[in-house]
Amino acid sequence: MTGRPYRPSMTSDVDDTTFPSSTEFAGALRCAEADHGDHEKRPGQRDADWPNWNAEYIANKQASEPPPL
Repeated sequence: MTGRPYRPSMTSDVDDTTFPSSTEFAGALRCAEADHGDHEKRPGQRDADWPNWNAEYIANKQASEPPPL
């Protein structure tokens, strides 16, 4: 998919998050996974709402905003 913007096919509150390629989208997912692991260590338990946390993390990162708490 290189060469055209990649927009994941999903319904969410974030409509304008796009990536230049599926490779960059996969990289964003990997970063979110790693940082979410650190996030889960703080309360010391699994975060059942991890999909929303990861989505917000990726959207915030693209907008140069801080990650979710």
